[in-house]
Amino acid sequence: MGVRLQALHLPPLTLFPFPMRISLFIPCFVDQIYPQVAWSVVRVLEDLGHQVDFPEGQSCCGQPPFNTGYWDEARTAARVALAAFRDSEVVVGPSGSCVAMMKVFYPQLFKGDSQELEARELAAKTHEFSSFLVNTLGVTDLGAKFEGKVTFHDGCHGLRELGVKKEPRALLAKVRGLELLEMAEAESCCGFGGTFAVKFPTISTAMDEVKCASILETGADVVVSNDSSCLMQIRGMCSTNRKAPSAVSTSPRFSLPVNIPILTP
Repeated sequence: MGVRLQALHLPPLTLFPFPMRISLFIPCFVDQIYPQVAWSVVRVLEDLGHQVDFPEGQSCCGQPPFNTGYWDEARTAARVALAAFRDSEVVVGPSGSCVAMMKVFYPQLFKGDSQELEARELAAKTHEFSSFLVNTLGVTDLGAKFEGKVTFHDGCHGLRELGVKKEPRALLAKVRGLELLEMAEAESCCGFGGTFAVKFPTISTAMDEVKCASILETGADVVVSNDSSCLMQIRGMCSTNRKAPSAVSTSPRFSLPVNIPILTP
């Protein structure tokens, strides 16, 4: 069972004078848990007239070991990404968290290393999906339709490291029938933080309780975010509350006719 989103199937937009060749960066949790998000990103970009490729050599960006202080191990993982996207013209990923790792933290991770320049080059051509649509392609209207009330969660890395806030809201504002209800704690951390939720489960749960209470206060039907990892955390807490919003999605999926999984029985 799910909430059906309807696309209006507008003709490809040609805001760019020529099609771009875009390499897709898909984080681990999207690949393994929410692959439909990746497919949706591909469809959006292709509908806009661009060519999308998926460098198969890509793997984990290295954020888990980086955040826990294991920088040597993080560099080992990051070198795989440097090789995978070496020949890419532009790299786009549906995750503020993992894109921030590549765009903001790779230059720090490789400072003084023989591959520092390559890390900086990858950082410069890597973009979070909603930011790429709005700021690079100049697109806000993807021809989507959704009848319902929506609230938005700002993921920490996307908001604080990449400065992404207005972009997903600009996209949601163009969805026909959608009503955006901002929650009071939109910018508060959901408590996930990768290994943080494992090392400090009590603190993580308390943070998630605050987030879910704020979501409930809005009366929204759907929770939207740029980060599927945050939504996974929010889903875990909100699914224990039968009054929780009925669906969780990520912003790319609002442009496509896909089913959103229901939270409550």
